[in-house]
Amino acid sequence: MPETPDRIELAEGLSISRLVSGLWQVADMEKGGTRLDPERGADALQDYARAGFDTFDMADHYGSAELITGRLLARHGGGGRRPVAFTKWCPEPGPMTAEVVRRGVRERLERLGVERIDLLQFHWWTFEHPAWLDALHEMKRLKEEGLIGAIGVTNFDAAHLRVAIADGVPVLTNQVSFSLVDRRAAGDLSALCRETGVRLLAYGTLSGGFLADKWLGAPEPAAISDWSRSKYKRFIDTAGGWQAFQGILRAAAEIARKHGVSISNVATRWVLEHEAVAATIIGARLGESEHRNDNLKVFGFALDVEDKARLDEAFAATKPIPGDCGDEYRRPPYLTASGDLSHHLEAIPPVFRAEPVPGRPDRWRVSSGSVWEPIAGYSRAVRVKDTIRVSGTTATHGGDRCVAPGDAGAQTTYILDKIAASIAALGGSVADVVRTRIYLGDASKWEPVSRAHGRMFGDIKPANTLVEIGNLIGDYEVEIEAEAVVS
Repeated sequence: MPETPDRIELAEGLSISRLVSGLWQVADMEKGGTRLDPERGADALQDYARAGFDTFDMADHYGSAELITGRLLARHGGGGRRPVAFTKWCPEPGPMTAEVVRRGVRERLERLGVERIDLLQFHWWTFEHPAWLDALHEMKRLKEEGLIGAIGVTNFDAAHLRVAIADGVPVLTNQVSFSLVDRRAAGDLSALCRETGVRLLAYGTLSGGFLADKWLGAPEPAAISDWSRSKYKRFIDTAGGWQAFQGILRAAAEIARKHGVSISNVATRWVLEHEAVAATIIGARLGESEHRNDNLKVFGFALDVEDKARLDEAFAATKPIPGDCGDEYRRPPYLTASGDLSHHLEAIPPVFRAEPVPGRPDRWRVSSGSVWEPIAGYSRAVRVKDTIRVSGTTATHGGDRCVAPGDAGAQTTYILDKIAASIAALGGSVADVVRTRIYLGDASKWEPVSRAHGRMFGDIKPANTLVEIGNLIGDYEVEIEAEAVVS
């Protein structure tokens, strides 16, 4: 068995353990209001680092995890390899001015006690609010200033990760759920990673502890009090339920016996062997039971063709988790620890605000702030009684900037978010859309545009027309208009 975990170089000067120690359970341990002692917490992290598990993942909302890690980093005397700290910034949607972003980054720097964050990961709740691009571009500037070593994102689907990359943001990593139960990341997201070089940091690899020998043949739990486990039980239920999950456990157990390892080892190894995956994140519960020696077995074997075929057989008896990575936070079935997040998303301030049309009590309109709207005298969208009509919309951000120049698929994703926000401001939803019209400057780019349209409207299936036109202004590849009838 290896003495330390395998390592991977994510970027020049950023070498990490392929088993990252996740510190989300710090928040769980502090739920009673009592903070962990930072020095004792740092002692526990130091034990991990000495054993080669020297890469730690945390967030602004993981209790005092950043402070504890800061104490660990302060102990480094300059000799040998310094521990690596990933953290996340998860702001509420709203205006992302330079000062808002810098304040968020400054707080991370202060809590960690460092001059530069090794990897700062950004999470955004709803892509209909376009300020996520403002935040990432400001983070890019802070990276150029040396305050951020590398930029990552969390829970981004493939479509929006493509928008960020095509718009010039140097995204290095995307942290997403990936396991034997939740295999979404093996699809479009992995394909995009192969194309762009982005690497995945996989969490939920052990499904909150359910992918373990103790659950093989065990009855379905009637009640779960553990925050993390309640989340992953929702994934299991959505993937076909307890019996289908037992099929995955049986397959993993057979492979584990063959290699002399545990079910958890097999589950982690299966994720690590995906080309797009840089590392998996395994929870570290400070001062309590630790499984470092068992985790090291992950690097002492490999899955062969027979093993993968056995797992594929078990997968065939399950249902795929719907949507793409990150959808669990943004749309039903909301596979999170707290369950239905619709109340949270509805509380987010609207992107656009509707205003009445003077002298026309049956009409309301919305402006998106595009520089062209007042010049040409039109609204982004207008509602008359129960009908909403959205003007031809391009990937224009911040008044006059073209998003993702040259990438028609990415522009379509951005446009459809903008259309959805316009309709929402007038009391409708994407589900109310009955007609879309797509205008392409180059018909050869129909497929990425159509696939982006299909991701949003695949279940709704409005009437649609796609045509090639003579030309579009500047770097715009596509323009889309829509009609909705609010029932």
